[in-house]
Formats: sequence, C-alpha cells, structure tokens
Amino acid sequence: MSISILEACIFATVLCGFFGIILKQNLMMKIISMDVMSTGVIAYYILVAARGGLYTPIASAKQVAYADPVPQAVILTAIVIGFSIQALMLVGVMKLSRDNPTLETNEIEKNNTP
Repeated sequence: MSISILEACIFATVLCGFFGIILKQNLMMKIISMDVMSTGVIAYYILVAARGGLYTPIASAKQVAYADPVPQAVILTAIVIGFSIQALMLVGVMKLSRDNPTLETNEIEKNNTP
C-alpha cells in the first residue's frame, strides 16, 4: 500500500502537534499544539472515511449505495469535544496567569514548589 501525499501531510500535522505538546514549555503553545494534533487526527479520519459515488441517506425508492452517517456523527462529536476541552484548558491558563507572571511550565513549577 503506497502512502499518498495527503496522508503524509496529515501524518506530519499530527506529529507536529505531538512534538509541540512534548517539547514546548509555554502553556499557550501546548494548547495550540494539541489543537493542531486534533485537527490532524480528524482530517485523517475524514480521509479514511471518504468514498466517492455514495448518495445521501435519504428515504427513497432507489436501491443505491448510501453513505454511512456514523462517521459524520463521530467527527462532529469529536470537533465539539475538542472545542470544549480547548476552552477548558484556556480557562485554566487564564487562572494560572493571574498568579504567575509567565506561562512557562518550568517557571510555574519553580514558583509553586514549596
């Protein structure tokens, strides 16, 4: 099985987000990296689930190949959950920024260690 250019770009997006989460010290950059990784995973799922020549699943008398609506529902749910997690993380960073002058993780740990 050969890998297409689109699959390689999506895989690179997921890896960029993953390494951003691991390597970046700034909390805002970690949140952005998580969003990039989530976008890559959703794009890969859409790439795998996409098939041409399928019709919308609307009740009719024709016997044709219908598209499965389950992947669409799963992706919409993943987008909503990702958005809510991102909003929750941003609220947490806002609370941390009130007590700390920086959003660097090593500085926050140093300031809050007894």
